[in-house]
Amino acid sequence: MNAFATYLDRELPKIEDCLRRHVAGLNPYVRPTADHVLKAGGKRLRPLLTILTARALGYADEDIYPLACSLELLHSATLLHDDILDGAALRRGKPAAHTLFGTTHTILAGDVLLALANTMVASYGKPVLTACLSDAIMSTVSGEIQEIAHIRDVALSMSDYLDIITGKTACLIQSACKAGALLAEADPPLVQAAAGFGMNLGVAFQLVDDALDYTSPKEVSGKPKGSDIREGKLTLPLILHIQNLSQEAREVFTKAFKENTLTEEALESALSAVASGGYADKTRDMAVSYLDKARECLGAFPAAEETGLLHTALEGMARRDK
Repeated sequence: MNAFATYLDRELPKIEDCLRRHVAGLNPYVRPTADHVLKAGGKRLRPLLTILTARALGYADEDIYPLACSLELLHSATLLHDDILDGAALRRGKPAAHTLFGTTHTILAGDVLLALANTMVASYGKPVLTACLSDAIMSTVSGEIQEIAHIRDVALSMSDYLDIITGKTACLIQSACKAGALLAEADPPLVQAAAGFGMNLGVAFQLVDDALDYTSPKEVSGKPKGSDIREGKLTLPLILHIQNLSQEAREVFTKAFKENTLTEEALESALSAVASGGYADKTRDMAVSYLDKARECLGAFPAAEETGLLHTALEGMARRDK
């Protein structure tokens, strides 16, 4: 077993125990929905990043887990809301919460998880941590709104695309790392390095996700292949595909995509063309460039076991298949 897996095996039970204890205190009408989204699994990437960053920067106390888990609860709340916005039936291979508990109930349960996350952070009595989480919430919601505003927008620019994935994904991962540095009371340059690491890792994470949507089978990813194109989302693999179509083919495809009149045959053809054209691979290549930037940020970190594990996390991100 490699060092990262060993560390994860040591920390994951503590993360899960902290999540269970805090969710157990919720109103009994809310608990089933919260339990459902948490039991669906997930990488627990955000709490692990908080722990690794704080430990790398010298924080040794055992009170780290509520802060780390607040980031996971915030993430879980966004998943509950996202699946409703996207009309998704599955989350990690299991029924999305809104299909079991109803839309209104699930929205409100997500709101409760947001409030619980804020309460957990406030317990530290450090305004900088509360501000860090609040900034993450604002950025995530703003990114989601920007994405909705550009649904079926075939003129979406690369700049707007990067703004969307930065807001909806990267800012929360950035906050997970920044929160760890703030808890460790690291010097400002190290806090900035931690934030930069998280931001670049977060952009890479979403780029890989966008590539996997065109290549990873449902049995591996837990959701149908091509969810983004079916939902009208322009992500980098599709943007590259459209750019490389002939003018006539581009006009036909973009008109049908914009008007949501693509046939199932046309959708399947586009999925195949993105994969065979190497556009998912090009998206992964772009992710690697952001991982390189994240690696540069780690250069400011002190030598520590956890710093080495953060380097290992970068390697795993480049290769992940779900």
